[in-house]
Amino acid sequence: MNVPPHPAPIELDAIDRQIIAELQADGRMTNVELARRTGISAPPCLRRVRRLEELGIIKGYHAEVDAALLGWSLNFYALIGLESQKGSVLEAFEAQVGAWPETRECHMIRGGGDFLVRLVARDAAHQNALTRLLTDSPHVVRVQTLQTIHTSRDLAGVPI
Repeated sequence: MNVPPHPAPIELDAIDRQIIAELQADGRMTNVELARRTGISAPPCLRRVRRLEELGIIKGYHAEVDAALLGWSLNFYALIGLESQKGSVLEAFEAQVGAWPETRECHMIRGGGDFLVRLVARDAAHQNALTRLLTDSPHVVRVQTLQTIHTSRDLAGVPI
């Protein structure tokens, strides 16, 4: 598995940073409102937003939903250990769990395991079934699950 070098951070001015901060807080605001908050007119504001999207800094927009109200009452993490760190094994595992709709995050990690996966489940039986799928997966030698009891902070984005 070839891991590409991480790109250097893109230089942004204060207005670009403010645009990002405002959109992280409220991605649904109109361009006119965003322009007002950043102190520039609407056309250059829209050009800046489009540039930030083209650069890949703004990767998309989404609605934050209440998972429990939609029937996804359990949120849990699985720490996965694989028998090998060969590229083909890592890629196969990522593809497998990436195809599951319950997988919300999948991180290759260093120290204590190979992957940290965040999943959602409808109930304990569903969580147990997902855990069984993980433990029965090819090349998986260890699965440790950690169920979320309470979340006191869950912020999207990064500090600007």
